[in-house]
Amino acid sequence: MYEDLKYWYLRDHKLFRTLSFGQIKQLCIITGFKKASKGEIIYFSSSDVPRIFLLKKGNIKIVAVDEDGNEAIKDIIKKGDLFGELTLETDDKANEYAKVLSDDVAICSFLLSDFEDLLLRNPTLALSYTKFVGLKMKRIKNSYSNLISKDAKTRLCEFLKDWARQEGIRIGDRVTIENYLTQNDIAQIICTSRQTTAQLLNEMETNNLLTYSRKEIIVPDITQL
Repeated sequence: MYEDLKYWYLRDHKLFRTLSFGQIKQLCIITGFKKASKGEIIYFSSSDVPRIFLLKKGNIKIVAVDEDGNEAIKDIIKKGDLFGELTLETDDKANEYAKVLSDDVAICSFLLSDFEDLLLRNPTLALSYTKFVGLKMKRIKNSYSNLISKDAKTRLCEFLKDWARQEGIRIGDRVTIENYLTQNDIAQIICTSRQTTAQLLNEMETNNLLTYSRKEIIVPDITQL
């Protein structure tokens, strides 16, 4: 059963669409498959066995830990995203982990060494991977630029609009977002305190810009956010 799942998960991913049926089947042999539950930690950058992960279902947060033990959300991983040792190099200075946000997730993973061999044997895949990672790094860089140049309210609005665009269910201008993030998670993403985030969300709710709950966020008119 897992072999069939792995095949279709890999076959459906845009990164592997250049591979033939036989190549996908070979890839299945070196691919690990895992299901995980909300709150479970599934990856540490300090692991002795570096891996690259492919998220097929659910949502995950990447949390960076500084030398003083302070934590900050580095990225939110969504369906189809890759995470782990994406640069194909292990960084001894990096200290981060991945934690499941949604009720359940499904993940495929590759040993870093196996994935490097795969790229060496498939130049077209190597090119696609380079573009894929390049776009991801550009997105992260742009998000950091926004944090530096904009105030907390603007950062929150832009984050909510981006979240709505990627995952919201839209009917006209009304958008409903399944909420798998705590206020503290959102605060870390936009680099402000939980108290400030709570205050801003309350202000938006008072002004009828959104309705916030632990399960969902409803934006009556996304053009007004």
